[in-house]
Amino acid sequence: SSSKEEAKPAAQSRGDRQKCWDTRDAYFACLDKVKVVKAGDEGDQCKAENAAYEKNCARSWIDYFNQRRVIAEAQKERLAQAANQFQKAK
Repeated sequence: SSSKEEAKPAAQSRGDRQKCWDTRDAYFACLDKVKVVKAGDEGDQCKAENAAYEKNCARSWIDYFNQRRVIAEAQKERLAQAANQFQKAK
């Protein structure tokens, strides 16, 4: 019935979740291409990708994914530094 449709949370079905992930991946790929880590710092670049991402994902998911992107990049840098220090210590 219509009450169930109206109460449907964002990104409930598997297809909705997949669409969110796909648009997130496209947006993040664009950010990578323009060498931007933090979502929102890209200015006018990646507008179409960001619009699709915002349309297809719940705000809480967007906030989470954007934070994870920054954290993952920082972890990559720390791991690279640690590997470099390890090589120097050999």
